[in-house]
Amino acid sequence: MAEYLIYFNQQWVGDHSEDWFRSRVEPSMAVVRELQEAGVYVFAGGLEEDGPAYSADATSGEVVITDGPFAETTEVLGGFTVINVPDDETAKMWAGKLARGCGWPQEVRRFGPKPD
Repeated sequence: MAEYLIYFNQQWVGDHSEDWFRSRVEPSMAVVRELQEAGVYVFAGGLEEDGPAYSADATSGEVVITDGPFAETTEVLGGFTVINVPDDETAKMWAGKLARGCGWPQEVRRFGPKPD
């Protein structure tokens, strides 16, 4: 089994009415329940679009914390799901279900091996 990150950037969501967003709650939560019932769910959550964001940078040798996303970022993370499934095909299948449930694109990445 491997852990996969399925995520979307906020910019991929698009402009929609409040009613449209409300209409996506049940289909997206149905996929989360399906993930849980299949035993592959690890964690999922949407990030606050207007909430605080901070960047930590230690490349200078000292840790510098600044407000907001990293200055060169053109897209910001909107939300993510972590699943534990046997292979890429299964991860892609779940990403497709999440994309359909949410109504916007999702990207899938496999986590690397955990360091010893």
